[in-house]
Amino acid sequence: MADKVTLLLGVHAHQPVGNFGSVVDDAHQRCYRPFLQTLSRYPSFRFAVHFSGWLLERLLTRYPEDMHLLHDMVERGQVELFGGGDMEPVLAVIPARDRIGQVNAMSDRLARWTERRPHGAWLTERVWEATLVPGLADASIEYVAVDDYHFLCAGKSVEELTGYYTTEEDGRRLDLFPISEGLRYRIPFAQAHETVRFIEDLGTQHARAAAIYFDDIEKFGIWPETYNWVYERKWLEQFIEGVLRSPSIATAHFSDYRNAVDTRGIVYLPTTSYIEMNEWTLPAARAEAYSALIKQEKAHGRYERDKAFLRGGIWKNFLSRYSESNWMHKRMLALSARVAALPPQQCDAELTALLYQAQANDAYWHGLFGGLYLPHLRRAVYNAIVKLETRLDRLQPRERHEERDQDLDGHVEIFLQNGILQTVVRDDQHAAILELDSYSLAHNFADTLSRRAEHYYSKLTGDQHAAAQHDGIASAHDRVRVKHAISAEDIEPDTRPRGLFVDGWTADRNGSIASLAYERERNTDGGAQFRAPLGAGVVHKRIGIADNRITATFRFEPAATGRFATRIDLAMPSCDGVLGRYVHEGRIPGGFGQRIELDSLTTLALEDGLLGGSVELLCSPPAHVVGQPHTTVSQSEDGFEKIMQSVTLDLSWLLAEPLPEIVVALEIRRQTRTQS
Repeated sequence: MADKVTLLLGVHAHQPVGNFGSVVDDAHQRCYRPFLQTLSRYPSFRFAVHFSGWLLERLLTRYPEDMHLLHDMVERGQVELFGGGDMEPVLAVIPARDRIGQVNAMSDRLARWTERRPHGAWLTERVWEATLVPGLADASIEYVAVDDYHFLCAGKSVEELTGYYTTEEDGRRLDLFPISEGLRYRIPFAQAHETVRFIEDLGTQHARAAAIYFDDIEKFGIWPETYNWVYERKWLEQFIEGVLRSPSIATAHFSDYRNAVDTRGIVYLPTTSYIEMNEWTLPAARAEAYSALIKQEKAHGRYERDKAFLRGGIWKNFLSRYSESNWMHKRMLALSARVAALPPQQCDAELTALLYQAQANDAYWHGLFGGLYLPHLRRAVYNAIVKLETRLDRLQPRERHEERDQDLDGHVEIFLQNGILQTVVRDDQHAAILELDSYSLAHNFADTLSRRAEHYYSKLTGDQHAAAQHDGIASAHDRVRVKHAISAEDIEPDTRPRGLFVDGWTADRNGSIASLAYERERNTDGGAQFRAPLGAGVVHKRIGIADNRITATFRFEPAATGRFATRIDLAMPSCDGVLGRYVHEGRIPGGFGQRIELDSLTTLALEDGLLGGSVELLCSPPAHVVGQPHTTVSQSEDGFEKIMQSVTLDLSWLLAEPLPEIVVALEIRRQTRTQS
């Protein structure tokens, strides 16, 4: 190491908890397997690997031969395994006790497999807060890798970032390796020989310098064009051979470099993540302003000099930007506290596993990669939450009626549960249901997502040409691709929340429906009751549960005329797939992905073969019902796409005669009949 630049190369492999099996298998075929097979042919090329716990377990079961190959590479000293949070949480947003527990669970998993415990850890999305240091140190982690951008924000220069630094918090030490942005944008997108030359040049800046790279392995085969570029056109082989031929580059493990080279000194990093993430965390209007500022600085040639001072937001902004993410997060925190309060003899491995699954990061945020917009990833979190709550309620039963401001938004939420169902009603002007859980199905039927403005929507009308930043291929960060036809209506933000029983009324039967403004009424019958002005009168709204049925009752004083409406959004796992369908009077008017319209409806079943359950809608008096898919538009590494979030049922009643009461019920059952 004395006369060479040391290449410290690490790759991070992760698939979200709850991801489709076919997606994971495709990732293995196009990325994990060819990457390991290629590297195994070069035993002198040392590197680091991190597999998240869920993915590692699946690959060990499904592809034992490939994972045995990785095991052999560890045994012969070619690979250093990194630890981290077992279910890939953002460690900064889970309780300290769970940080230690998750990291220890991952280290235990690796020790069972290789008889080696890791000394380094991967930080999910490189989200850094100083409060992480004590938990990592207490879990026997000695070093992590974060972006060089983190160090620039602390006042370091790029030239100083060719080694590792040391930080401390509450008396515990942690060493920090700065990941080179220059390498992150070149590997594997630039020509292999250019990347090798870039590494060689780093060696001229500092004695015993390190060129540090740690990033997603999925860039090696899954990102657009990369499979052809990395394997068929031999980029990876060319890069490895170029590094091994170079007289001025040596490869090493992070641990070996740390043992051989002294720290560059003490450093204290601010709360941040990688630079792209800091833009994604901002609300749309502020993100537009931030993006314009970045473009301005680049146009004037000041960006590279000043980017450390153009900070953007922090990861936790996602919790304030997206109410759906915040609600999941605060539900998870409350359950974590309940688990921690159990007597030790009651806290078994299943409870801990469900809690850690509920902390998986992907469904909590959104950017080019985050999965908040993907309903199957949110469903995996809620599946764990509902199962965990079921277990906890058996151990320590809760009250059937509880009230608290769970998500810290200034509004009390009313929890109603009977061991079969749970509904949560928010005490605000809409008095709507924001969570509806079936404990037998382990499913939240209110798990949908509102349409809201996203700053990247401007790209839909802009230049969609993707250009590489160098003589190679373009990164996903530089691409704009549209997978589905998208109209202006598809990206129009919602004006009302998505949930169950969002109500409106108009005195003119042909007029526009106006939202109602509810206030809480106190009652003693165990339900949630509200009232709102309705013309010259008032409407009383009561939500209650009994057995497997939830009922919303609307009582008008005096009896109402005009047109009354309520909207119900139901999260049905089949979405627009073939296993989801409406059933009305023995016939199938359509699937969940289609629009249906039915008049004088008293009953309508929504059968979901993927869920293995159904929801039956019951209306008295009969309602006019329009069912249609609720979709959102988001951007991923594959491009812009429309995603179905829920089934929207719009119910309305033309009140030709004064009507004293409307009753709407939802009955949830396990599926008993076979789809045909």
